[in-house]
Amino acid sequence: MASLTSLPLQSLCLPFSRINSDFPAIYGFAKPSRSIKACMAAARPSAAEASCVGFRNLMETFTVDVQRAEGRPLDVPLIAPFTIASSRLEGVENVAIRVELRNGCVGWGESPVLPHVTAEDQPTALAKVAEACSFLERSSGGTLGHVLTEINRMFSGHSSASVRAGIEMALIDAVANSIRVPLRRLFGGFSDTITTDITIPIVSPTEAAELASEYRSRGFKTLKLKVGKNLTGDIQVLQAIRAVHPDCLFVLDANEGYNSDEAIQVLEKLHEMEVTPVLFEQPVHRDDWEGLGRVSHTAKSKYGVSVAADESCRSLADVHKIVKENLAHVVNIKLAKLGVLGALEVIDLARASGLDLMIGGMVETRLAMGFAGHLAAGLGCFKFIDLDTPLLLAEDPVLEGYEVSGPIYKFSNSRGHGGFLHWDNIA
Repeated sequence: MASLTSLPLQSLCLPFSRINSDFPAIYGFAKPSRSIKACMAAARPSAAEASCVGFRNLMETFTVDVQRAEGRPLDVPLIAPFTIASSRLEGVENVAIRVELRNGCVGWGESPVLPHVTAEDQPTALAKVAEACSFLERSSGGTLGHVLTEINRMFSGHSSASVRAGIEMALIDAVANSIRVPLRRLFGGFSDTITTDITIPIVSPTEAAELASEYRSRGFKTLKLKVGKNLTGDIQVLQAIRAVHPDCLFVLDANEGYNSDEAIQVLEKLHEMEVTPVLFEQPVHRDDWEGLGRVSHTAKSKYGVSVAADESCRSLADVHKIVKENLAHVVNIKLAKLGVLGALEVIDLARASGLDLMIGGMVETRLAMGFAGHLAAGLGCFKFIDLDTPLLLAEDPVLEGYEVSGPIYKFSNSRGHGGFLHWDNIA
């Protein structure tokens, strides 16, 4: 999760409630009753006009008319097994979503499935996506905001968050394609690039050193290290990585694997090694609020280390608790645990409360990561960026989309998020 810039981005980031609120009716969207076809008949917007599009206003003014919607299994092998403290993944078994509007514009979404992290498995996600797609095909004539609100009502809470996110992605992408605007502009247009970290899963010290050496040669300056299964082994891995990549920045991610004593002990050991992580993510179980607060206080006051809530940040209510009780310094925004609308609400609350922001994902292809990357580039307010998992896949099923150069993702001016699948090749 590399810092996007050394500047205090929170002071620059556009909040959801203010993203280009003066949305001009340049696309014929002044009245919600105006059809998509009429919108498409309007003149193609200039680049300057396109940058004025506001997501909130678009939700209120764009009429959605879905011709067909469908979800299919999206199975992709990993280069190597992905092991974290709470689970082990041999390959991606997600759900791809395709939404086609009656104007011919198509949007793409992805519902990731990560055992013990997302509540859905692939069969459950496919069934819920099918239900959502059936609703979309029956719900023509509503505004984008109305349709998204209904999706959030039908698939509320953590138990359906991944499905909700995938449907939201596909709908918003289809609308962005309709008005010929890149997603990043829809979310504020702050930048057209982001810089990500890259993850080293739980492996042996030798394997970790090999990966660190490879990532160093590819230009990665920030390594996210999965820890939390064995404290002694975690320290050995850190030492091995430090030997081959001495200048790298460390993010530790325990995925709930430690108790508070163990988490503090890790920080003590690292301090003895003269290593200071830039971030310590989810050191304790998501429901151990007292332990999270204890680790956060000790990490910051004694070692100058920020602590991030990931699994402990699954809802707006969680963030209210974190803010009220001063339990963490950073919250990790993942679309698959919050949905798109939910993520935007959490971002606004976190910024208003002085928390730093991180954006991450599950194990996803460039469909979901492309959407999250556009969000991060458009808003420009994420201090830590962890959108690396497509780099861990053995295959890339996504065509076009963002360009990758080591840790840097560059987003073009293509409409929507720019990536798509050969639908006939998807099972």
